[in-house]
Amino acid sequence: MITITDLYHVLTAVVPLYVAMILAYGSVKWWKIFTPDQCSGINRFVALFAVPLLSFHFIASNNPYEMNYRFIAADSLQKIIVLSVLAIWSKTSARGSLEWSITLFSVSTLPNTLVMGIPLLKGMYGDFSGSLMVQIVVLQCIIWYTLMLFLFEYRGARMLISEQFPDTAGSIISFRVDSDIISLDGKEPLQTEAEVGEDGKIHVTVRKSTSSRSDIFSRRSLGGPHSGGVSLTPRPSNLTNAEIYSLQSSRNPTPRGSSFNHTDFYSMVNGKNSSPRQSNFGNLGGFDEESGHMNQGKCNGGYPAPASAGIFSPAAAGGGGKKKANGAEGGGGGGGGGKDLHMFVWSSSASPVSEGGIHVFRGGDYGNELNVGAHPKDYDDFGRDEFSFGNKRGPNGPDREGPVLSKLGSSSTIELNPTTILDAKPTAMPPANVMTRLILIMVWRKLIRNPNTYSSLFGLSWSLVSFKWHVEMPAIIAKSISILSDAGLGMAMFSLGLFMALQPRMIACGKSVAAFSMAIRFLTGPAVMAAASIAVGLRGVLLHIAIVQAALPQGIVPFVFAKEYNVHPDILSTGVIFGMLIALPITLVYYILLGL
Repeated sequence: MITITDLYHVLTAVVPLYVAMILAYGSVKWWKIFTPDQCSGINRFVALFAVPLLSFHFIASNNPYEMNYRFIAADSLQKIIVLSVLAIWSKTSARGSLEWSITLFSVSTLPNTLVMGIPLLKGMYGDFSGSLMVQIVVLQCIIWYTLMLFLFEYRGARMLISEQFPDTAGSIISFRVDSDIISLDGKEPLQTEAEVGEDGKIHVTVRKSTSSRSDIFSRRSLGGPHSGGVSLTPRPSNLTNAEIYSLQSSRNPTPRGSSFNHTDFYSMVNGKNSSPRQSNFGNLGGFDEESGHMNQGKCNGGYPAPASAGIFSPAAAGGGGKKKANGAEGGGGGGGGGKDLHMFVWSSSASPVSEGGIHVFRGGDYGNELNVGAHPKDYDDFGRDEFSFGNKRGPNGPDREGPVLSKLGSSSTIELNPTTILDAKPTAMPPANVMTRLILIMVWRKLIRNPNTYSSLFGLSWSLVSFKWHVEMPAIIAKSISILSDAGLGMAMFSLGLFMALQPRMIACGKSVAAFSMAIRFLTGPAVMAAASIAVGLRGVLLHIAIVQAALPQGIVPFVFAKEYNVHPDILSTGVIFGMLIALPITLVYYILLGL
């Protein structure tokens, strides 16, 4: 039987988290203490230091040799059941789709265990329940979030292949993706080139669009804010493995530029020898050798692009002694006006210096999409656009649900939604091993840029060593970590409050969809967890803990992924914000009912 003292202990553990969230909300909404830029700085601290070190602290202090494998099996079985049901539904139902399967899986099985679950369950069931939550956190970070990335990248690869190779995709036997491409989420302008071998098989190369490089080059070499010489290399990152700096902004997805390059131009104008290495930067126009002037618009890759240019604008590929299939350039929304939104979890897909984005905390209108036209944002501002998701409204562009595709010889566009690309026209995909290798490469590139990946792996490695040979961490290192990790919970909730204050609406997806998602989150998820727990033999307090942790509010990392890949971000945003507000009374109801 639950007593008043038990409820008081629960409130003592959880209410301080809500106090931090309310203070942050009031600091922006009521008292105007923080500006969006200052919120962005707070979020950067949380994403780069507080949350990863908090995760490391919990995982490193948990004994991996005393893990409750039956509890872990119940959690894994719940997710496998949901995945299986959604896979069958997406294949057999006319309304089924990969996008909805990913969203429903996130909503039903991935709660906010690290920030909300550990303190709440400790207050309800004692310290041993905190150890169980840490075990769930390890599985989420290493297995389930990686699986989410795999599904999102699979979706991105399907869209790219379906649009660019609708009739020949089955003949593709290899993909080569340039090292500067982080993701196939459609945020960056990509160019695909296909070479047809003698056996009729297609070898595809994916690289960044030359149009974005031309844009950056023109800013730096033709009188831009940082003009001071010609440079063909992007500005490097000052946090090599933590931040993703790429000056190939998504602002101008133009058709492929002329083969004439800036190196040639400067060598002819200045009379200097050009470098033997040919630049792949497109130019702004053609060079008239007779008049010695630059002619805008002469070349086949004019600058800037028309507003109708899509994210995979086809480009002709030629020469080389081999046949070339249809290639394409692609890119999602780039720079534009409008404000940004933010979330405190690290984003690893889009470049921080990209103009577009729901940044980690730079307030504005939720869900506003980018215009693909150019924006005269100063070059100095690139460095401030951290954690960009590439999803804003341009100054003159209409709202869209996602990036658009432009087909060869047509200025019409179609929106990326489940009924246009993936479902309307089924396309034979490349062999499974080819697709798997492509997706694993992209997932790996995202994981190695995520500090939470390192914190989880390092924490697990240290716990395996320390509890095996009873090695204690040196005090100087332990205190260096704890001084920041101790701030992790409070700062995480503070960042969440800032995020809530910057939203125009608490319920971004509409009341009916919000009610449906809340039912999935707080009813279906716990119900499936109860069935899975009983199936593996959990009883008593362990069963109660499993059900209550399944009824925690929506996890924040799935929302970040949804926003990066533009897959129902409004639903996940509502799940994070509204779910956090109603989570405490709902979990208390579960706690009281299970204790009867």
